Amino acid sequence: MPVPDTFYCAQQINIPPKLPDILKDFTKAAIRTQPKDLLQWCSAYFNALAKGECLPVKERLEMNVATQKTDTGLTPGLLKILHKQLSPRPACSKEELQMKWKGLCLPVAQLETLLSLGSFDSEVAWMEFFALGCSALGGTLMSSLKHACEILTNDEEGGPARIPFDTFAQLYAYLARLDGDVRQDHIDNFLNSLQPQVDKQNGMIQVSNFYSSRMFGKVR
Repeated sequence: MPVPDTFYCAQQINIPPKLPDILKDFTKAAIRTQPKDLLQWCSAYFNALAKGECLPVKERLEMNVATQKTDTGLTPGLLKILHKQLSPRPACSKEELQMKWKGLCLPVAQLETLLSLGSFDSEVAWMEFFALGCSALGGTLMSSLKHACEILTNDEEGGPARIPFDTFAQLYAYLARLDGDVRQDHIDNFLNSLQPQVDKQNGMIQVSNFYSSRMFGKVR
C-alpha cells in the first residue's frame, strides 16, 4: 500500500528568518557576476558563504564593449575576486587556485597556460600569478601594469588608481624579466625615473605616472 502524501499548511513550514535576505543577496551577486555555469558558481558561492570565506562575486557587472555581452574568460573583475580570495598568503597551492578558478567558471586551458608561463610547481607565488593574470588582460607590459593598479587600488573607480610603489616595482620587474627582451639596466632605469614623482606621493604610484611616460614606447 503506497504511503499517503503528507500535506503541510503554512503554519507547519518553518522558514529561517535570514533566508529572504540570503536569497536576495545571492540573486544580486549572480546578476553582477554573470557566471557562465550557474550551477558550478552556485556551489562555489554557498560553499564560501558557509565557511565565511570571500565570496566569488564581482563588485559590478562587466560588459564587453564590442559585443555588449559578458566575457567568459579572465576579466579585471574576476581577477580582483581571485586576488581577494588568495592574496592573504604569499603563496597558495595549485589545487586551491584550480578550485577558485573553477568556481568562477573560467576556462581551464587559460589557467594551464598561465601556470605554464610561470613554471609553477605545487605552490603558486600569488603576486607572480597575479602579474601573469594582468598580462593576460593587458597585452603589453604597460597596459598590464595599468590593469594591476586599477585592480589593487583603494581609490574610487575613475580615480588615480594609486598603489604602493614597492608593489608596482615587484610586478614590473617580474613581467619584464619574464619577457626576456628587457635588460636589467633598463628595468632599473625605468623604476629610477619614476622615483621622484613617487617620493612626492608618499611612496605611491598612479597610472598617469607611467602609462603616459616618455619611456612607454620603449617598454610596451
